[in-house]
Amino acid sequence: MLNLQRLEIFLAVVTAGSFTGAAATLGLTKAVVSFNVKQLENETGVALLTRSTRRLALTDSGERFYERCRILLQDAESVLDDVRRDHGGLSGQLRITSTPEYGARVVVPALAAFAALHPQLRIQHVASSHHDDLISGRFDLAIRLGQLADSSHHAATLGSFGILPVASPAFLRRHGDIGNLQQLAQAKWIAHSRLPWPVSWPVTSPQGEQTAFRVTTPPVVTADNASSLLAFALHGNGVALLPDWLVQPETDAGRLRHLLPDHRFPPQGIFALYPNTRHVPEKVRRFIDHLRAQ
Repeated sequence: MLNLQRLEIFLAVVTAGSFTGAAATLGLTKAVVSFNVKQLENETGVALLTRSTRRLALTDSGERFYERCRILLQDAESVLDDVRRDHGGLSGQLRITSTPEYGARVVVPALAAFAALHPQLRIQHVASSHHDDLISGRFDLAIRLGQLADSSHHAATLGSFGILPVASPAFLRRHGDIGNLQQLAQAKWIAHSRLPWPVSWPVTSPQGEQTAFRVTTPPVVTADNASSLLAFALHGNGVALLPDWLVQPETDAGRLRHLLPDHRFPPQGIFALYPNTRHVPEKVRRFIDHLRAQ
């Protein structure tokens, strides 16, 4: 009979593209991963992978076997979910990724409470400023912020938040106060490196009219995470557009100023992304509901 754990290792190798990557994902040694794939090929009697010094590739037989194994493991997970649901508890592993900042403030506290409700469930949270691929990263769920790009994954909307242009009082003393959108567009900007430039936003005026706000001057500072952008803003390097949940303590304390507070930048979404499979695991459904409630 086929060993389901061995099939899972094989899928991890294909997804990662290497034995080393699969070993890191699964928390196993490279030798264990290689042994299990070799045993699987011995059991099936066919070569599933072609190996070279640079890469792994599926054979024709391996391609067909991979697709069938993926469906088989999803069905196996579905059976286990049904049993666990009848029993009333969740078990196995829930692997989630989010940005470090939103993770620390929202996702991790929600995960901690969820873990207390389901003591047999193993929780793994990966904080990353990059949008890691759900399949290759073997994530059950990713929490994404902002505008959601087209994706083959399912997405559940959890809520929204505002984005605020902010600058330090020291920066404003050196470069002058900012009293309108034109002055804001001409300011020295701190920007996320993933943000396309020049940047354009539809901004709502105090009268409720939408105005196209456009910044064409390249930013003076870029960074790949919100914490760094916040730190640069606090040190007076320029204007940054940051989430309200991140900058509210700084504006309340007077360390940053909310610029043009009577203008509204477009709200950003909070989404739970999960792989597009025939069966959505019960642990994913329940945690999405839990996060919404939180």
